[in-house]
Amino acid sequence: MLVLSQLSLRRGAKLVLDRTSATINAGEKVGLVGRNGAGKSSLFSLFAGRLSADAGDLAVPPRWRIAEVAQEMPETGEGATDFVLAGDTRLAEANAALEHAEASGDGHAMAEAHHAISDAGGFDARPRAQSMLLGLGFKSGELDAPVNSFSGGWRMRLQLARALMCPADLMLLDEPTNHLDLDALVWLEAWLQRFAGTMIVISHDREFLDAVTEVTLHLDDAKITRYSGNYTAFEEMRSVRLTQAAANYERQRERMAHLQRFIDRFKAKASKAKQAQSRVKALARMEKLAPVLTSADFQFEFREPLSLPNPMLAFADVACGYRAAEGSENAREKRVIESIDRSVLAGQRVGILGANGQGKSTLVKTIAGELAPLAGTIVAGKGLKIGYFAQQELDVLSPADGPLMHLVRLARDIGPPAREQELRDFLGAFRFTGEMAAQPVGTLSGGEKARLVLAMLVWQRPNLLLLDEPTNHLDLTTREALSIALNEFEGTVLLVSHDRALLREVCDEFWLVAGGALKPFDGDLDDYQRWLLEQSRAAARTARPETVAPRDDAAAASPRDERKAAAQARQQRAEAARPLRQEVNRIDNKLGVLFAERDALEAALAAEDADPARIAESGRRLKAIAEQIETLEARWLELSTQLDGIAESTAS
Repeated sequence: MLVLSQLSLRRGAKLVLDRTSATINAGEKVGLVGRNGAGKSSLFSLFAGRLSADAGDLAVPPRWRIAEVAQEMPETGEGATDFVLAGDTRLAEANAALEHAEASGDGHAMAEAHHAISDAGGFDARPRAQSMLLGLGFKSGELDAPVNSFSGGWRMRLQLARALMCPADLMLLDEPTNHLDLDALVWLEAWLQRFAGTMIVISHDREFLDAVTEVTLHLDDAKITRYSGNYTAFEEMRSVRLTQAAANYERQRERMAHLQRFIDRFKAKASKAKQAQSRVKALARMEKLAPVLTSADFQFEFREPLSLPNPMLAFADVACGYRAAEGSENAREKRVIESIDRSVLAGQRVGILGANGQGKSTLVKTIAGELAPLAGTIVAGKGLKIGYFAQQELDVLSPADGPLMHLVRLARDIGPPAREQELRDFLGAFRFTGEMAAQPVGTLSGGEKARLVLAMLVWQRPNLLLLDEPTNHLDLTTREALSIALNEFEGTVLLVSHDRALLREVCDEFWLVAGGALKPFDGDLDDYQRWLLEQSRAAARTARPETVAPRDDAAAASPRDERKAAAQARQQRAEAARPLRQEVNRIDNKLGVLFAERDALEAALAAEDADPARIAESGRRLKAIAEQIETLEARWLELSTQLDGIAESTAS
């Protein structure tokens, strides 16, 4: 287990942890929550050994293998699959041992290295790595593409896959969903639910935390409080705890007031002097419970739009995409979505769904006017005023200027105009008060920058909000404030987000971008996740060999032709069955090896003189073997079902 005992940690002048204690048991999946700046990432650095405690103790089992997502952008020409494979440190160590043994000609060491490679799953490591990449949204043609050929968001997905590839005892995940779309997020949830080790995750996505965690550690006021349950359970329990604390504080205040009144009334009377003095001592001894001074929840609202045109936008046979740059040798345009015929109405709340790369952001950029339509027309309603939150919006802020200067420019160039004091008061509602209003944006946190962008959006008084992943840098409190503000907004909302809680709370309908088209999606997010699963299964079925369909003119064919066609059909069915049978045989052989190893380990564990360290290692290996057997047996059953289907078609 991982144990913090009276641990204190400082970062500069800030006290991040103050004599706090907590325990995380082996195998637990833990959500680490707290406001931005509370010290969650510092605690991760402490777990990973990059920081040392200023006081107290942190006990991490010495043999634990720790994995975390590297935050630096990889700059390498190595292939994507090889880059991810390198994350399997156990396999890398075994391969290095084999190379050393081969170089030295040590046969015994070579045998041990081969055994270690087998134990590390070397026989299927590459398929596992590629399966991760496909789950995270990479296409099959990109599996061996150079890492430095991908954009920044995709390189961070590669870093995530590399961390997941590690056979970790402790997995540290800091905002793992930031660069994922909804499809990849659903895959990651399923993967983490199967992960057998200890996991600690920092995330501002409540549905993700609910899906993958069973314990919550709340970091607040330099203390860690442990709650059993996921994020929703934590919220409920903390609410009860705060209510009880507030009631205790009020009761104590009443008790202290009563004692003080007695002291004030009788301290001058000799006959009551002893009683009054005892009350003074009792008052001094009484623990003064601090009032429940939780930071005020952040709230804001969008101003009432000056007009609500209806329809706000009308699309007529619109195509969205990109034109080649002027002077480019390849002048062809790239169409991403075509034949859009629909209207955007006043008051609509639309969530835009679709896999990464299908064109969600391209659609939003076209509506915002950043991209011109490649075909068709978009007619804007009279008085339309768009507020656009782009994924890269944080990058266009001026690092050297403060929030006030940004708002001054906005009021001057776009409007509405205002005096400086009015702008300062407005920024104060977004927690930019005093000197912080002039603090260079480059020194602000990601969450603070996102709040500034929201403030600038609100100031423009839009009637149509285009929001492309607005929550990437927002903490849970600000996300909740955004959800409330969007629900109270009287205009129209078009939202692209992987935050399912925000989509559920804000959107009344969904549009799906897929296959180069934009269509209404008839269902909710749960239906969308089921649709994604069906699409995945359909793709898998398409990849399987098909039996030959019967000929329409079979009745008119000669007996010789019929026999020839039947023989061809049998041959094709046999060819379809051959790779399935080969895989079944490989699975049978592997299961035989696993069963034998399991029996040997169980026999060793039954020995009375077994070494405790070896018992622990054998227990972990038995668990791994059980998981491999379960996976292989499920695949064996799937293959056998397919073979039975082929056999039935042959018999008929």
